[in-house]
Amino acid sequence: MRILASGAGVAGLSVGIDLARVGHEVEIVERANHLRVNGSPIDVRGVAIETARSMGILNAVHDHRITMTEETKFVDQSGAAVAPLIREEVDESPEDIEIPREDLMNILSRALPEQVDLRFEDFIVSLVDDGDRVTVTFASGREAAYDMVVGADGVHSGVRRLVFGPEEEFTEHLGMYVAIGDAPEQATPGNRTTEVLNVPGRMAGVARYRDKALALFEFRSEPIDYDYHDLNAQKRILAEAFAGVEDWKVPELVRTAQGDPELYFDAIAQIHMPTWHQGRVVLIGDAAHCATSMAGRGTSLALLGAWTLTEELERHGGDLEAAFRAYEERQRPHASAAQEFASVGADIVLPATREAIEARNARLRSAQPL
Repeated sequence: MRILASGAGVAGLSVGIDLARVGHEVEIVERANHLRVNGSPIDVRGVAIETARSMGILNAVHDHRITMTEETKFVDQSGAAVAPLIREEVDESPEDIEIPREDLMNILSRALPEQVDLRFEDFIVSLVDDGDRVTVTFASGREAAYDMVVGADGVHSGVRRLVFGPEEEFTEHLGMYVAIGDAPEQATPGNRTTEVLNVPGRMAGVARYRDKALALFEFRSEPIDYDYHDLNAQKRILAEAFAGVEDWKVPELVRTAQGDPELYFDAIAQIHMPTWHQGRVVLIGDAAHCATSMAGRGTSLALLGAWTLTEELERHGGDLEAAFRAYEERQRPHASAAQEFASVGADIVLPATREAIEARNARLRSAQPL
């Protein structure tokens, strides 16, 4: 088949690798002008580790492994450590692998078969599925027909909006926002610690790995009306959320993040859909079932979803409806479990009250091995 994948994130690159290797002609289209590698390190967990092995990338993933969790500590207003983050609180097993986002993206891009056509600075503006083919018009004005379209374009998926309806119909806002920016002045040779400060309903931190450092922020809020493409609006919202917090190095971290031209900022929201396919269009990854960064399982779901979709297409031949149904039946339990875990992550990382912060710290201290 001739297949179009929208989005060149983990889900899009993975589906390109898997589908091309079994003989399909795959094109990936990405709105940005480059692979998006900004953001905090990510995890390959559980059954997705075997998926990475089957894809032939597990050795490379292991080669770039880092262990941030074991060096993460919660600090008080002066920067003194008050509690450690216990690895068992966030990992499924000791086999889980943490890896810088840029490293995984580079591993996946290098693993793309040569016949995959990766196109930047373009995106889908219309889809017409006549039952036999999907005719796609792109922002560039190009038009092409495909046997199948895969929406791998994230929580704000354009494919989902065009085929299934407005984003708000499927979005559950969890009452939190996240921001991540480069903080090179916080990186020091040999320092691999991650420090996190909580004040009620807000978190600011520094994540260090290798020779890099990131400024991390999360805060609780009702939905905010803003254009998620507007970087200046994102920087303004971040500054307003932490206005008046003078503890530790928070003001410095906010200023640093505001200076990052590729600041990541978004609502922490989940996507819930009754079905992930319609006609010849199917969704994978965050476009179908975003679990949020609080769950820490989005990368694994993307890897597993691409592999599962490919297996079911092979198993059912030209019967797309049967293949898509089987893919959903296998993938949905993993997605649901990840979404349920998000509330646990919020309790650990973003307690809402001073009492909740102190209770978490006490619990983590008591759980430390003697």
